[in-house]
Amino acid sequence: MANKDSWFPGSVIYQIYPRSFYDTNNDGIGDLRGIIQKLGYLAGSENSLGVDAIWLSPFYLSPMIDFGYDVADHCAIDPVFGTMDDFDELIEKAHERNIKVILDFIPNHVSDQHKWFREARMSKNSKKRNWFVWRDLREDGAPPSNWLSVFGGSAWEFDATSKQYYLHTFLKQQPDLNWDNPEVRSAMKDIMKFWLNKGVDGFRVDSVCWLSKDEECRDDPINTDFDSRTHSSYDSLDHIYSRDGPKLYAYLSELASVLDQYKDKVIVVEANPNLNKDKGYYLSFYNNVEPHVMAPFNFAVLNMPWDARSVKHYVDTFQAGLRSEYNPIYVLSNHDKSRIVTRLGVSAARTAATLLLTLPGSPFLYYGDEIGMENAAVADDNALDPITGRETYAEAGRDPERTPMQWSNGVNAGFSAVKPWLPIGEKYLQSNVLLEEDDKSSMLNLYKQLISLRRSNEAIHHGRYEPFDAPDQDIFGFQRIVDDEVILVLLNFVGESRVVDIDGDILFSTHPTATTGVLAPNEAQIIKLRGV
Repeated sequence: MANKDSWFPGSVIYQIYPRSFYDTNNDGIGDLRGIIQKLGYLAGSENSLGVDAIWLSPFYLSPMIDFGYDVADHCAIDPVFGTMDDFDELIEKAHERNIKVILDFIPNHVSDQHKWFREARMSKNSKKRNWFVWRDLREDGAPPSNWLSVFGGSAWEFDATSKQYYLHTFLKQQPDLNWDNPEVRSAMKDIMKFWLNKGVDGFRVDSVCWLSKDEECRDDPINTDFDSRTHSSYDSLDHIYSRDGPKLYAYLSELASVLDQYKDKVIVVEANPNLNKDKGYYLSFYNNVEPHVMAPFNFAVLNMPWDARSVKHYVDTFQAGLRSEYNPIYVLSNHDKSRIVTRLGVSAARTAATLLLTLPGSPFLYYGDEIGMENAAVADDNALDPITGRETYAEAGRDPERTPMQWSNGVNAGFSAVKPWLPIGEKYLQSNVLLEEDDKSSMLNLYKQLISLRRSNEAIHHGRYEPFDAPDQDIFGFQRIVDDEVILVLLNFVGESRVVDIDGDILFSTHPTATTGVLAPNEAQIIKLRGV
């Protein structure tokens, strides 16, 4: 597999949403010291989950309109999360436990409260004016183009002072940076160096497909396949000009080049295919940017129906297109998507965990999925996510999958001594760390078993991927192979039993009683084959 001398290939990465992980100062919001206190839960202790790295969602200084993705200062800690001393201690304590630390990096846009934008909007002659994308009105007074915001409405906001529009791919409080300006690119690389010099091990780079856009801001054509019942209004256009521009890979290569000055650092980029049409989209990132230090998230399985045939076809095809130096990154949940148990149900979520932790590459886990957390009900009057209710797809917003971690069956699920910033999930009495640690059949112990097996078994950790054609189309099977050891993973995607004729020893099953060759409803088995 890819670059085995690096720590990253095969590693299990755990995403932490800091606001919701653990509150140590009793303000109802998680903080950096909370992460420090819970490092032993993650790795380095006898009963740890066993992850290799953590990815921290934004904790930078921010007005929190989009909860940290509207950055006011990339090199400052927002006081709600703590101090820079807290961060330095977090890096030190994490590394003591052999936990790598990946930071969220938001290069496409900043907060409208950022000093760069405040200066830029003062005057057309401002030195920072060209750090952002400004355009004149059309002759009829309309915005410069038909470009749309991902969060709904026009991507252009009129500035009354200068009588020009500025571009915002997301909220109007998040103006897009002009990446065609080399000064912007230099500034963003300096920010990376700031954190790398503090010892971080890599970055998850947000919303990269918007870094390069058509400099003429030409209108995007109409999407003739648009269906308002299943798509957001953003998808009413085919975004051939407003994203994935001709300089995207060159700009990402510039970011990757920063890592040349450091040892064993990585970049993971967030990129979704235009209109969810893959057609080799993820492979193009590997092919055009240094794959030893950069790889894209693969969201395809997360976004497709839970169907064995669909998932098998996609994964087999994707894996066949990877070269040996490419490190795939699969993900089934994150801060923007409904939780796994909510989407699939508890039984299928156990199967999904097995899939994620036996596929090649570096799996990313989302905090709370390992205890089976579900989306929490957030009443309209408690909703905080700015996209809540904007469109049908965002009616509930992203709050339900961002609720506090459920540590115990105590007050506020052990997250905080005071009312949390978002409500605690209704099922915290059944799904919490304290309860599940002592239950051998719990979701938490299932994750621990899978992560331990992944670490101890070389075929699962680094072996090559080979398709396996199961006799039943409701079963997705694949092999992980190293030398003469063949590990077969079988995943039953339906709520009925299925039979497979194989000769091997079961190393792991999602079910307490497992029989070789028989898959119970929604059962996943990991089998060491004989006679190969």
